[in-house]
Amino acid sequence: MTTVLISGASIAGPALAYWLREYGFDVTVVEKAEALRGGGYPIDIRGTALGVVERMGLMPRLREAHVDSRRLTFLNEDGSTVASLSPDAIAGGVEGRDLEVRRGDLAEALYSTIRDDVEFLFNDSLAALDDRGDAVDVTFRSGRRRTFDLVIGADGLHSGVRALAFGPEEQFHRYLGYCFAGFTMHNDFGLAHEGVLWSTPGRGAALYAVGDSDTIFGFLNFTRPEPPFDAFRNPAAQRELVAEVFEGDGWEIPRLVAAMRTADDLFFDIVSQIHLPRWSSGRVALVGDAAHAPSFLTGQGSSTALVGAYVLAGELASHADHTAAFAAYEQTARPFVEANQALVTVGNATMFPATPEALAERNAGLRELTTLPVGPGRPEHSALVLPDFTGRRPAGSRA
Repeated sequence: MTTVLISGASIAGPALAYWLREYGFDVTVVEKAEALRGGGYPIDIRGTALGVVERMGLMPRLREAHVDSRRLTFLNEDGSTVASLSPDAIAGGVEGRDLEVRRGDLAEALYSTIRDDVEFLFNDSLAALDDRGDAVDVTFRSGRRRTFDLVIGADGLHSGVRALAFGPEEQFHRYLGYCFAGFTMHNDFGLAHEGVLWSTPGRGAALYAVGDSDTIFGFLNFTRPEPPFDAFRNPAAQRELVAEVFEGDGWEIPRLVAAMRTADDLFFDIVSQIHLPRWSSGRVALVGDAAHAPSFLTGQGSSTALVGAYVLAGELASHADHTAAFAAYEQTARPFVEANQALVTVGNATMFPATPEALAERNAGLRELTTLPVGPGRPEHSALVLPDFTGRRPAGSRA
């Protein structure tokens, strides 16, 4: 039986583990966190990815977890309303079909389908890889050593597996010119099932109410010519940087900054994409953000992760040779991924414009949308017809 180590237990990792288990692989998942991460901000599952969760039998559970956002309100710098619309009108989604769930709810749904059949190693990660041609020797940070037939990095934008097998992140990282801070704060704004987005050129803020909870998700984002590398591992520096950028702004920005300063779940990062010339090297491959992060500005990170995991597992089940499987996986999934990455380019975030001209153009477009019916999903969201891998596992094969 082919043994596979997957690094990462967020979305791509458990989805890949599900499909590999279905095809008869022996799967181990390692996750650096001490336990599965729950809660979190809402994510979208749309287009092609809906077909994946349907085939996994997860649709009823995810429908129950659907957060049902009903309105997005866009504000000027002074707090006056630009437009208030259905989220589907903004995202090009399909009303009544696309899903919006908390990231943790999707992760928990995936985990629940495999936890009894897949080995999970929490509070650990990879320290070293030795691909010796016929197998991969793995050294974990805990000190344990294991050997696997294949290793898959599903460990996100700043993937440790990618660094070990492909080299430093800088050569694959495409910075899109934005930084952001996300955090939870008390919902004393009277918001429920909705989001509010405030914008001024180069800076933006959002409040996102999932249901009618007494907590709310706050976001502060801003443009910056170069990534603030000196703040990445320094939470105090992150808080000071964000506060400095938004100093003097009106509306509810002072309250968001105050909440950001004291939040115990602050998440700070840069908005960027990963572009690799190939997604595999020997017996090591990448999936999800580790391979092709599209950035959260596209709204397609989780969907591309689900689709990529499905295709990778199916191709491994369809080929006795892992090299052929990895090549087929990339040939099938790359056009879909690149179409979604192209939804945003450097300095071109539709929801958070960088210049006065871009902001005026966005606002004009939003006002026009208030007079139009919600259209169909963007072509990029459904650009891949899911292959059918049923029954393709080569009997007795070893990758």
